[in-house]
Amino acid sequence: MFTYVNTPFGWALTPSQKRMGYREWRWQALWWHHFFLLWSTTNGQTRYSIPEELKQGSVVGNVAKDLGLGLAEIFDRKLRVASEAGEQYFSVDAGRGELLVNDRIDREALCGQSASCVLPLQIVTENPLQLHRIEVEIKDINDNSPVFLTEERFLKIAESTATGVRFPLDPAEDLDV
Repeated sequence: MFTYVNTPFGWALTPSQKRMGYREWRWQALWWHHFFLLWSTTNGQTRYSIPEELKQGSVVGNVAKDLGLGLAEIFDRKLRVASEAGEQYFSVDAGRGELLVNDRIDREALCGQSASCVLPLQIVTENPLQLHRIEVEIKDINDNSPVFLTEERFLKIAESTATGVRFPLDPAEDLDV
């Protein structure tokens, strides 16, 4: 709350209130400075898409290039990948900065019948320590044939059945989404 004092030149704030206003202004300017500084250093999230069942050693993407790191920085800053899922499906080639597949990934075993399958990863660099979040989306390939509950189905159709009548079949189970 401000108190105004009547002066020969009109109404004005007391000297202590003027100083308080300056301090508030200084802190507000400092806050905005930090806000814009952090805004300019925030990076977007990197996302890769790969089909399931890639063989070991397949390249997912050049993570060093996507993060803006030079080849010299890859080794010096100890670029490595940490999985949030527990198992290490990916590794980083220190010579080229590429994200590689460590082991075959079975999408159905990993995500079940979920419509999307995304593995979150952390790329860690040291000196200074930085964490970069990336996501690898595992796309489904048609590697499983549909399976019917019974191999044969017998239908008894009378001669008097009208043309165009439909006979429903039991649905097939397909592990692929």
